[in-house]
Order: sequence, then C-alpha cells, then structure tokens
Amino acid sequence: MDIRQAIADNIRFIRIKKKMSQEALAAKAGISISYMGYIERAEKAITVVILEKIAKALGVKPSLLLEPEAHRKEK
Repeated sequence: MDIRQAIADNIRFIRIKKKMSQEALAAKAGISISYMGYIERAEKAITVVILEKIAKALGVKPSLLLEPEAHRKEK
C-alpha cells in the first residue's frame, strides 16, 4: 500500500466513525469538497499543511493519518 492510499483509508474510516460527511469534513478543514473527494480516493497527493488541517478537523494527531492501518487503532 502506498502512502496516499494509507492516508485516504485512514481519513475515510475515521470520518465515517465520527459520523461526518465529506462535505462537513471539507468545510471544517477549510478545503473544497471536490479536493476532499480526490484525497479520499487517493487520486491526489496532499501537503503536510492540508494533512494537519484534516487531522485537526477529525480531532486526531496528523501522524495517525500516515500509518497504514492506523485508523483501526483510533479511539
């Protein structure tokens, strides 16, 4: 699994677990809905700044989003 796919899987899993829509997460993170979709489908790479914004919006540490299968450890 590549890093983009790990990030996408972690974001999607945590977002759904927290009962957030893509639209709500995008708004909270300050990014466009279409960009959020690209990220969750692992179609676009993201910067560390965007990673940090998404992590903050999800209420997790940015490092959690980088680890393969880390979303399964999120509480």
